[in-house]
Amino acid sequence: MLDVLSALHALRRPRLLIRAARIGQGDYRRTVHLQRHLGIGPLPCSGAALMQLMEIEAEMNAQRKRRAAEYSAARHVDILIAMMGEARILRATHPERNDA
Repeated sequence: MLDVLSALHALRRPRLLIRAARIGQGDYRRTVHLQRHLGIGPLPCSGAALMQLMEIEAEMNAQRKRRAAEYSAARHVDILIAMMGEARILRATHPERNDA
C-alpha cells in the first residue's frame, strides 16, 4: 500500500482548488476543522485523519467530475485545507517521511 503522504502527493486536482486551499492553509485549526469534517469524538492521529479526509475528498472530487447538484466547491476547498494541514503536522511529527 502507498504511504499516505505519497498518495496525497499523487493527487491531481484543478489548480484553482489547490491555490484556494493553500491560501486557507494558514488558518487551519485542527480541533475546529477535524471536528467539523469527521464528527464528534476524540480526534484521530494525523495519519488516520488524513486517510479519512482523503476518502471524503475523493467522493467530493467524484461529485465535481459528474457535476452533481450536491457538490460544494467551498466544502471541497475546506477539505483540501484540512488535508494539507494534517499532512504538514504528519511531516513535522515524522521527519523520516519528509521525502514524500
